[in-house]
Amino acid sequence: MRAIWSGAITFGLVNVPVKLYSATEDHDVELHQVHDRDGGRIRYQRRCEVCGEVVEYAHIDKAYAEDDETIVLTREDLASIPQERDREISVVEFVPSDQIDPMLFERSYYLEPSGKTTKAYVLLRRTLEQTDRTAIVEFALRQKTRLAALRVRGDVLLLQTLLWPDEVRDAEFPALDQRVRISQKELQLSASLVKSFSGDFEPDRFHDEYQEQLRELIEAKRRAGDALDTEETFGDPGDDEGGEVIDLMEALKQSVQKSRAAKKRGRAKSASGSRSGASQRSSGGSRAASGSRRRKKEA
Repeated sequence: MRAIWSGAITFGLVNVPVKLYSATEDHDVELHQVHDRDGGRIRYQRRCEVCGEVVEYAHIDKAYAEDDETIVLTREDLASIPQERDREISVVEFVPSDQIDPMLFERSYYLEPSGKTTKAYVLLRRTLEQTDRTAIVEFALRQKTRLAALRVRGDVLLLQTLLWPDEVRDAEFPALDQRVRISQKELQLSASLVKSFSGDFEPDRFHDEYQEQLRELIEAKRRAGDALDTEETFGDPGDDEGGEVIDLMEALKQSVQKSRAAKKRGRAKSASGSRSGASQRSSGGSRAASGSRRRKKEA
């Protein structure tokens, strides 16, 4: 794993140097778009709507647009925000773990101790375990101030970013306002059904069947000889950044225009050849008639 952030957990005078790692990863099979006719890769380009040029990431800034004004924010502008330069995970408070609504959890990160000694790290971990508390913290990551829960998972400290309260929508469904009468017998039968499905949660028992079947499908098509040479599905390597992308309709129009122009030139050339042949035949006939008249006069 590669650390994506480094800083320190701070509460009171305690400072715990740590490195941040993504705790989860996507297991989905990565698919890309291709042309159904020839399997060629379909690519998207970052094209400027003003000058029409394809722009590299190095020359892309961010901007805020409101009404008829756009405010461009450069990398230097964003880096000047004090919060972005802060490398601390500041503990705001320690709360009972069961008070945090799971709906607020966003992404999970492992924290690795990075100081000369792990004593402060282990002390914080054991304190959280014994008190059954979760630390609510604030820190800056990727140009955003984050609210997060710091808790223990096994022997490691786990940081889980939280949604801000205003990012959670209210469930406003008119159907929920309707009065529904549930009998005691219905409730008992429902509880009995729940009990029949009850068990302990074992994550390893569950599998992403769609991804497994997708991998089987890919392997089956490979064995059947349906695989293409990857190099043949790529265009000119330079096309990704600087090549011109021609719209399909525009390409068709250009092809039709070229075909029509070629046909017109062919007809014009054919007509010119016909006139030339007719002229030559007419000239030849006149010369033959003139010669015949001369021969009769001499006789």
